[in-house]
Amino acid sequence: MNDATTPTRTRPFFGMALVNRLCGWWTALVLAFLYLPLALLIAYSFNASRLNVVWEGFTVRWYREMLANEPLIRALKNSVLIAGVTTILSVVIGTTGAWLLHSYRYRFRRLWEALVFVPIAVPEVIMGIGLLILFTAVAPGINGFLDSAFGAANETRFALGFVTTIIAHVTFCFPLVLVAVQARLADLDPAMEEAALDLGATPLVAFWRVIVPCIMPAIISGALMAFTLSMDEVLVTYFVCGPESKTLPLEIYDNVRKGLNPMLNAISAVFVAATAILVVIAERIRRIGR
Repeated sequence: MNDATTPTRTRPFFGMALVNRLCGWWTALVLAFLYLPLALLIAYSFNASRLNVVWEGFTVRWYREMLANEPLIRALKNSVLIAGVTTILSVVIGTTGAWLLHSYRYRFRRLWEALVFVPIAVPEVIMGIGLLILFTAVAPGINGFLDSAFGAANETRFALGFVTTIIAHVTFCFPLVLVAVQARLADLDPAMEEAALDLGATPLVAFWRVIVPCIMPAIISGALMAFTLSMDEVLVTYFVCGPESKTLPLEIYDNVRKGLNPMLNAISAVFVAATAILVVIAERIRRIGR
């Protein structure tokens, strides 16, 4: 029997069960807001209607037209080429930079680390305009040097094109590799390199034979993220590319400005699927490397 003087416990109005339920609803709402447009885009890429307003039946016609569109295929090849070269350069620069920042102590080291991450924080429009001004300013000097080095028969010119696009993409892609590799290096035991040096290995051999295999998951993860970011980039590429180096995102943007085209849904669906696959692979590799 309960004592009359014993205080009764009152159940709080906002219990944890209610809080968890509200958080679950909010999470579902955010996920729906983010991914429902993508789901509709993929679904309507199989819609037989040219207007894409109502569903008129299932078809793969737009995918066939996409594969037969020469400007799109050319832009896709440009994107793959630029992203591939960008990834290789970003891996080399990012891995080397992460190793140097991890192994050696420099004057103003914190400042150097902060400057490395500036391309990630700077808005893409500002970066694109800044790189355009830079390339325009240095072009006369580079072309003059090429003319003096190779003579009047020189036909090589520095202008907006593949080179400038790759330089711009490397600028904001290599910090991703550096961050991934630096995080992995922080977890390594320094005794591994010391043991290799004691056994007679040079610093370069110790890095290549001991350190690189240990940080390989981080390198692959950073490379996949750099490739994905380079393939998706629009704003910076818009300012620094030339007419012959137009990438797939820019080609899609130009087609969207002309009007609705169901083929663009198919292109976007393939692009979204490929990007999602690369991101998932990069995340799985990053987790394996922990």
